Amino acid sequence: MAKKRPAAKSAKPQLNNGEIPVVGAREPCPCGSGRRYKACHGAAAAHAVTEHVQRPFEGLPGECDWVALRELVPAATIPLSLKGGLPEGVPSVTLVTVLPMAWPALRREDGSVLLGLQNETSTGDLSRDMADTLERALVAEPGTPVAARRVPAEGPRLQDLLDADGGFEPVVHTGFEFWIPESEGGQNASPEIAASLERANAAAIPTVKLTGVDAAYWCETPDKNHLRWVMPHPEEKLLDALARLHAAGTSSLGEGTKLVGSFRAHGLMVPVWDLPTGVTADDVEKPAAELAERLAKALATDAPLTTEERRARGGLTNRQVTLS
Repeated sequence: MAKKRPAAKSAKPQLNNGEIPVVGAREPCPCGSGRRYKACHGAAAAHAVTEHVQRPFEGLPGECDWVALRELVPAATIPLSLKGGLPEGVPSVTLVTVLPMAWPALRREDGSVLLGLQNETSTGDLSRDMADTLERALVAEPGTPVAARRVPAEGPRLQDLLDADGGFEPVVHTGFEFWIPESEGGQNASPEIAASLERANAAAIPTVKLTGVDAAYWCETPDKNHLRWVMPHPEEKLLDALARLHAAGTSSLGEGTKLVGSFRAHGLMVPVWDLPTGVTADDVEKPAAELAERLAKALATDAPLTTEERRARGGLTNRQVTLS
């Protein structure tokens, strides 16, 4: 039986800054090892794709609002501050919930950058995926969108690029007109963007951010209204606290309102209250602030749950939905 000839070793290419580019899994690895990419430097990339970062926004200012804007809020914008300041030719960087045609980012004609939050990602770390998009947007040609791509295994995260002291103040909008610069007034929007804007506006659920508590968002739906409140507390401790309030009959936001369950999203818990139709965001500002005080006391309690509280906790646990 004839012996197999050893594979010829390919010349090692000259790589810029020692970086290994991302290629097809079955292609030769660009490092020059002679092995396929998936068996060489691609192994780390494949691991990065499957490894899930439970709290991708942890350590960023306004983590709870990041989660809300990613999963719950249709239209919002937030100016972002970068470490070391903005690059030359980039007057501003703005985080937006979504962009037309689901673009990951857009470099406008004036050089400003819009970074989309509600996009599909290629790895298990949303922060790293968005950081890659942001870096590419900062150097993109003005007037061009930034396309999605498979993100390399190694690279910065948002926590490495954004100024931790820059603050995070979302501005919730009734529609997506922020896609189009005010100076243009919509006159220069392409037919595709105009059609996308019309569809997005038609589907947007009216949403308002409460001012008296953090990361709580009122929304209006045809059947009833809701308050969805992203909270930073550990899930088990928060469930205990909410169960104490629920068993005591103090978990509501007033007459006709009810704590009905919660979402799990990006490592945080999002309790949800049903509100009667006609109850506005202004109507729940004071009740929400009062509930926050009751919740703080319940969170500080370490006593074992009573039978009624355990029963209430079980009911809340059974009404959890995981979004991400």
